[in-house]
Amino acid sequence: MARFKSHPRLPRLNVKVILAQTDTTVGFLSQDAKRLKEIKKRSQTKPFIKVYRDLKALKSSKIRIPQIFKNSVRRAKKTTFIVKNSAFRVSKSPLHSQLLRDLAWHYSTSANESGQDFDLLFCADKADIIVQNRDGLHQRNSSSLYIINNQKRRRLR
Repeated sequence: MARFKSHPRLPRLNVKVILAQTDTTVGFLSQDAKRLKEIKKRSQTKPFIKVYRDLKALKSSKIRIPQIFKNSVRRAKKTTFIVKNSAFRVSKSPLHSQLLRDLAWHYSTSANESGQDFDLLFCADKADIIVQNRDGLHQRNSSSLYIINNQKRRRLR
């Protein structure tokens, strides 16, 4: 995989919408939640998953993980957690860390209109930047979803 050594290749990345194969499925990535809601035609009240590039970035956020689940969060793969109405995931994908290495986090959502299946033409039209490796973009299963609090963990998906 090629490494980028200069910053000017992707100027002002935080206002762009990126279409990429995420660690789970094809997704839109951005730091602009309003723009993602417009693209997906999504309810204004439904939040997005925040994907952190590493555990250090998650630790610096305001999300407080209950002590009994810290080990589970650290070891999780392709798993989204909800703590006090904040959904987050730590991405261990090398593509994410290379592409978004300057951003500690970004919003992530599946690349489709709400309630629809993946359509490459729709996604390519809506994305500012398309990142594709030799395997291409393909829809896969979404991440597991757990709600955790101080006493228990409950699986939603």
